[in-house]
Amino acid sequence: MEQLGLSYQQAQDLVGVYNTDAGTRLHARESEIIMRAIAKRLGEDEEAWGIIGLLHDIDWDLTKENAQEHCIKAQDILREAGASEFLITTIISHGYGLAVIPQLRDRQRTTTIEHCLVAAETLTGLIVASALMQPDKKLSNVSIDSLKKKFKKKGFAARCNRDLIMECEQANIPIDEFLQLGLAALQDIAPELGL
Repeated sequence: MEQLGLSYQQAQDLVGVYNTDAGTRLHARESEIIMRAIAKRLGEDEEAWGIIGLLHDIDWDLTKENAQEHCIKAQDILREAGASEFLITTIISHGYGLAVIPQLRDRQRTTTIEHCLVAAETLTGLIVASALMQPDKKLSNVSIDSLKKKFKKKGFAARCNRDLIMECEQANIPIDEFLQLGLAALQDIAPELGL
């Protein structure tokens, strides 16, 4: 694993400064936890992968009204904070291929960590939506069978791009295992998420 240039504490501090919306902070934490679980599964550096998940939307609250700048402003924020180019490139890779971001539209993810990041951060939405459908809105009541069915139902959580979640298979993690891994990871921090 290449150096990130930032410690976990520095990453948390950046989230505290730039991710002012509670929902964005929760998504950052969810992405961190799933990335840590993936790293463990792959035998990678859990803290480093967690930092990448935590920081991936560092500019979201600044750009959500101006989507073509998402992942672009992040580069300046991270560079100013001392992040390595590896960290910056990995983080902006979740915006590759998005038509709304002209600078990233024609770029493609090529590394395992890039595929895992986009899959993980997209999966958070599917899992949270599944929890919110439960009568008590609890993650503990989301079963893996239910999540698999919701994954196949394109109309459910329609904004969660299934093709992006499927990029887990580029990291040699079968989709069913990936769904299980993500669900278990978020269930472990359910009280923190209020789910």
